[in-house]
Amino acid sequence: MGFATDAIHIGQEPDPATGAIIVPIYQTSTFVQEELGKHKGYEYARTSNPTRAALERNLAALEGGRFSFAFASGMAAINCLMSLLKSGDHVVTGHNLYGGSFRLFERVLKDFGLTFSYVNTCQLEEVERAIGRNTRMIFVETPTNPIMEITDIRAAASLAHSRGTRLAVDNTFMSPYFQRPLALGADFVVHSTTKYLNGHSDGVGGAIILNDETLAERLKFLQNAAGAVLGPFDSWLVLRGVKTLAVRMEQHNKNGIAVARFLQNCHPKIKQVHYPGLPSHPQHELAKRQMAGFGGMISFETGSLENARSLLKAVRLCSLAESLGGVETLISHPASMTHASVPSEKRNRLGITEGLVRISVGIEEVEDIIADLDRALGAI
Repeated sequence: MGFATDAIHIGQEPDPATGAIIVPIYQTSTFVQEELGKHKGYEYARTSNPTRAALERNLAALEGGRFSFAFASGMAAINCLMSLLKSGDHVVTGHNLYGGSFRLFERVLKDFGLTFSYVNTCQLEEVERAIGRNTRMIFVETPTNPIMEITDIRAAASLAHSRGTRLAVDNTFMSPYFQRPLALGADFVVHSTTKYLNGHSDGVGGAIILNDETLAERLKFLQNAAGAVLGPFDSWLVLRGVKTLAVRMEQHNKNGIAVARFLQNCHPKIKQVHYPGLPSHPQHELAKRQMAGFGGMISFETGSLENARSLLKAVRLCSLAESLGGVETLISHPASMTHASVPSEKRNRLGITEGLVRISVGIEEVEDIIADLDRALGAI
């Protein structure tokens, strides 16, 4: 069946007890057992919960995977993924990571003996040079946050497997509607379900999807042992959001392209626009090959902190806030918000300057979004 059909139906069959067309919220901490060793598939809600299980089935199907695990946040998912490794293991990852991932790697996991090399994963020769005998994982975001660089997933997977390591892809920005890394050879897909999968800015969560049964058994153990699971109500919220994922992503994409063109063509005050749907983007052709759309994430350079501050103060429809992927348009300042934990020298080297602004284009009438930005740009 088609993507939209799967999004609405897989894992969301009518409730057998009542016929309810929506998966119930099983808001319970434990499950009564008929006798010792005999239960109905559920024992304790940290270990498993029917609402969470429905979501995990759904996300696995959408990403084309066999197994899925839902967590309390995207960072909890990444932390669990890294728990597959042990002290002394090495990870090659992108130099332009989400600030939360960088913080986890540098200020938490290094203390447990993991080591990380940060390279431009768009240049696979840099990835190859960084791989050592103890490299156990390559972890990439594509597109990256917030510069929107694109990594060739198929080529990165081939390289990883030729060197005896595994590839994990953070697919949050694209969602499985526009990009399916497992089909391109990746071993793991990671999501912050907070973003496009939920789509309504009302829940926090994360997920890992994969195909390998042995690794899935280990992740299942780690999910239960560490306990950072997604609760039943938040699982229900993501299931609710996923039902409209296809139509939402189409509108995010349509609006994103229109806003990116407006910023690039109509405003001399904008120094540079980062959006893979523009022909000027360095990896535009690659984006067209491995993505079915370009999404709603854009970043652009205003030239200075003063300019960025003036713009962000003047917007009215666009909401100044962290996060992304909601139906409403969100605008942010990466250097002081999402990437504040990244050292300023590193930020500037990557292009995450004081003048960079990131916008998560919502699904409002695009003319209204553009009018708001046009008026706010006049404040620069």
